[in-house]
Amino acid sequence: MSPTSVQLYSVRDAVAENVDAAVARLAEIGFTHVEPYAFHERTADFTRAFGAAGVTAPTGHAPVIDAEDASAIFDAAAELGMSLVIDPFIPTDRWQTADDVRRIAERVNELSEQASARGLAFGYHNHQWEFTNKVDGRPVYELFVEQLEPAVKLEVDTFWATVGGADVPALLRSLGGRVAAIHVKDGKIDDAIRDVLPSSESALIVPDALKAAFENQTPAGQGDLDVAAILAAAPQALRVVEFDAYRGDVFDGIAESFAWLAANDAEVTA
Repeated sequence: MSPTSVQLYSVRDAVAENVDAAVARLAEIGFTHVEPYAFHERTADFTRAFGAAGVTAPTGHAPVIDAEDASAIFDAAAELGMSLVIDPFIPTDRWQTADDVRRIAERVNELSEQASARGLAFGYHNHQWEFTNKVDGRPVYELFVEQLEPAVKLEVDTFWATVGGADVPALLRSLGGRVAAIHVKDGKIDDAIRDVLPSSESALIVPDALKAAFENQTPAGQGDLDVAAILAAAPQALRVVEFDAYRGDVFDGIAESFAWLAANDAEVTA
């Protein structure tokens, strides 16, 4: 039975304003797990907020691949009680060739060994370009996974993988137990955004078409994705609700996704 979590990046403005209040509001919705981002930058704040709200952080995002001192990030993860650290973003310009993929995979494998020495696992989170970008007709994501050591975990962002052209239920089935977590999000899937990429500096510096894709995201079950089929294909995976952006009150959207999962995903527990 897989629990459900929420990526705190979804409520980043609220976290920046008052992390304690933001986490408490998510706990009121019903979440007992959260997925913090850049947790090594404010570990004490997160520790306090999580303890007060009665939530835990089994997973967390941090820019580990490019970190000069990955040990500091892993130490912060251990302090927060995490079991899995995930790097959320390597820009599209570094996923262009077979050599690019090899370099990233080697670094991920190295970091997985470092994490394991601290009792942690390490993994990677995709966007659409790992599926849009191809080498010899194959998505670079496939090449990447083939070169990973067995201990490396994956967090599949099911929305962006779909945008990138992947058959996500089939992808999840093929990856099996390597998928430790999935980002559950829904929205409008438009072929026009498949090849529209953000800047190399930030996933948030995007053309207007991609900005609209962010804002058109919906609570689970209200968009174009077959979320039920996606969930069924990864029964072992932690479900992590996420919105890149939302036109309404994002806490309301998160609550709707939480309620939909509770009613429609047989694998979800609190």
